[in-house]
Amino acid sequence: MNKVVMYCTTSCPYCHKAEKLLKRKGAKIDKIFIEGNKPKIKEMIKRSRRNTVPQIFIDGEHIGGFDDLTRLDRKGKLDAVLKG
Repeated sequence: MNKVVMYCTTSCPYCHKAEKLLKRKGAKIDKIFIEGNKPKIKEMIKRSRRNTVPQIFIDGEHIGGFDDLTRLDRKGKLDAVLKG
């Protein structure tokens, strides 16, 4: 299983939904909480070029946010991306 990194906040409902979907697929998630952490916020924006959460990376590749993740799943491609 490829490494999953998710920039998130504790109160974001889309972060929780993304986590549920990824866990249902068997992924282990390395969550990076950005609340009040300016260096991590800057890191997330630099890596993703976005300023909203969640921002999800699988095996170092930027997947996007929750909508992007679910779109990938609906197309039947998420399992392959997770398994590498």
